[in-house]
Amino acid sequence: MSVIVVSGTGTGIGKTVVTAGLAALAREGGRRVAVVKPAQTGVGAGEPGDLEEVRRLCGEVRTLELARFPEPLAPATAARRAGRGGVRAADAADAVARLAERYDLVLVEGAGGLLVRFDDDGGTLADTARLLGAPVLVVAAAGLGTLNSAALTGEALRTRGLDQLGVVVGSWPERPDLAARCNLLDLPDAAGAPLLGAVPQGAGLLTPGDFRARAARWFAPALGGVWDADAFTSAAHPGPMAAAAVL
Repeated sequence: MSVIVVSGTGTGIGKTVVTAGLAALAREGGRRVAVVKPAQTGVGAGEPGDLEEVRRLCGEVRTLELARFPEPLAPATAARRAGRGGVRAADAADAVARLAERYDLVLVEGAGGLLVRFDDDGGTLADTARLLGAPVLVVAAAGLGTLNSAALTGEALRTRGLDQLGVVVGSWPERPDLAARCNLLDLPDAAGAPLLGAVPQGAGLLTPGDFRARAARWFAPALGGVWDADAFTSAAHPGPMAAAAVL
């Protein structure tokens, strides 16, 4: 596959670090990688955004940001308050398709969840994925409440005829509570897709060298890593510290 759309069940759950990890794995495998952020919000001109963080963690990759709005709001709202038009889903899809002609893998990181509006016409990341015919990787939270949000996201994908590649836990706590440990078993059923990884909390604070060296441990073979869902889930259940040790 040449394009993966990285969405989430909400905001602030680790999409950027997951995207950086996937990019690092692909680069390690000798693939040419590009990362696209259709709409960056909450960052002013000249300030580092999500793509700068991706480059810092995974190394030099081709990046493309289509629009930037300073207020930390949904893209359509932030664009409207800035007196500008939003990002059209079709324009985002066209930009990604052009990069996919020249790169082995293009990762598309959304803003917030799957159905957050890009513009006042109602275009979303889901529309971009549909136009591209690209699978969607869903990043989910670890703890209480994530089953419902994962189920809603999975249902939205199936309703639109989109392929859900799988689910990755974006920030696995060092000391997971009972809800987090049980969610490892329940997330695949709730989402309707396989569990394909768990990124440890604080991974984005690692040095770039350590981040790249460890990334393979966080993702399943389907994403280019060596993470074993069955072993990780089994380790999580005897005690709250067991799964943290696997990472």
